[in-house]
Amino acid sequence: MNSLGYEYQSDFARRYYGQGKAEGKAEGKAEGRIELILKLLALRFGPLTEAAQARVRGAQDAQLDAVAERMLTAKTLEEAVSQLF
Repeated sequence: MNSLGYEYQSDFARRYYGQGKAEGKAEGKAEGRIELILKLLALRFGPLTEAAQARVRGAQDAQLDAVAERMLTAKTLEEAVSQLF
């Protein structure tokens, strides 16, 4: 059932509606995670340069995990994001 209360009748519509919904959720989670990491980096190291923001926004999941871990012990922003690109 979609947000308007309509229930799709065909298997085709139900499958692709569900697939689109799942993809949207995954994209939203990824964007939220990136924004949280950017916020935490800025709180720890001060305002971020455009280059640093771009590096974080272009990172893959495993790289974001590494940045999140390194930011806890890194002494500089460069040290925290050093392995991105």
